[in-house]
Amino acid sequence: MTPAPGPASADRYGVAVSRAHDYEPASVKRSLRDLAAALRWDDPVRGPLGGVIPAGARVVVKPNWVMHRNGGMWGTECLITQPSLIREVVELLLASGVGRVEVGDAPVQGCEFSEVVRGGDLAAWAKELAARDGRFAGLHDYRRTRSRLTGGVLVQAEDQISLSDFVLFDLGPDSLLEPVSSPKGGFRVTQYDPRKMAATHGPGRHQYLVARAVLEADVVLNLPKLKTHRKAGLTNALKNLVGVNGNKEFLPHHRVGGSAAGGDCYPGSSLVKVLHERLLDAQNLARSHAIRRALGIPVRLLSAAGRALVDSLGVEGAWSGNDTVWRMCLDLNRIVLYGRPDGTMADRVQRRILTISDAIVAGQGDGPLMPEPFPLGVLLAGDNPAAVDLVAAELLGFQPERVPLVRESFGRFRWP
Repeated sequence: MTPAPGPASADRYGVAVSRAHDYEPASVKRSLRDLAAALRWDDPVRGPLGGVIPAGARVVVKPNWVMHRNGGMWGTECLITQPSLIREVVELLLASGVGRVEVGDAPVQGCEFSEVVRGGDLAAWAKELAARDGRFAGLHDYRRTRSRLTGGVLVQAEDQISLSDFVLFDLGPDSLLEPVSSPKGGFRVTQYDPRKMAATHGPGRHQYLVARAVLEADVVLNLPKLKTHRKAGLTNALKNLVGVNGNKEFLPHHRVGGSAAGGDCYPGSSLVKVLHERLLDAQNLARSHAIRRALGIPVRLLSAAGRALVDSLGVEGAWSGNDTVWRMCLDLNRIVLYGRPDGTMADRVQRRILTISDAIVAGQGDGPLMPEPFPLGVLLAGDNPAAVDLVAAELLGFQPERVPLVRESFGRFRWP
């Protein structure tokens, strides 16, 4: 799909694509107005978002702030939602007459949040805006656990935010993870204690810990960065909502073992990878920092050996056969749509999700943490995350039906 050079118009999926040649405020503002007009989100009095945001509404803006620096040789333009887009969207929300708006995300544990919000003078802008307009509640880091890599070992600082700021959900047998659950506790997330994962996800038990601000919002305005993703195929509207969850042990990303043994960590089978996985588990289970550091040596050697043998898949579920991550993503999307602040699920949608995706400079290659710039020069928007991702997949040159996260989002299940 190639964006039209003229004014934006909504396609058959209810998604609009608008040209934006750069991140200069005037360019972003013009593109946002085009999108709002195409989607009929605008109001002659309350501005470009006035027709879709109720007066007095509580709004959470959810950017992609995954990491403070690109793990590759490139910058952050293709890594995170750019500051100028966040600023313009917040200003439009305030102009529309909202009652409260905050901006929040849960980046990866090793992200330096202060570095992310320093970009584009975002922190200084937010401080000034909060002083000027009491409806703006600032920039929020939703992570309860943060970490630093010390001597090849992840050192974690837990309970950084009170549990009272989060709501615990258990989707139980209605979770999309239930069909692939095992009593053996096979779910994994890289560099994390598998015992904690087993406590939150197993047969009949599938828990998530969601920021209370999201569940008390009337509207979630999703501002993803369009990128490729090693495990999910792409990260955009659907994947971005994973960042409303506060603790990593609630987020299964793959299942231990190769596909030949019923896992989805890598294709087929490999004795070397089985050893690699067991060493990783031992390292993550060790309570002693010294033992974890010692185990980190063979772990790094096995990782290096794999790269030397041109094995880019590793043991993190980073391949097209990953059958876990899409299920976790869609569970969280269902909670954002149907979840109540008391931790129960309603039969009716509880809040609206609007998406404006940053694809002015998208990310290709080894996303989401080491993407290469892919200048698409567009913003795309819609009020159905699944439809936005279908169009986004086409923009990246993918066949949407071959991306499980996109394909399965149109499936039939409870809380669709």
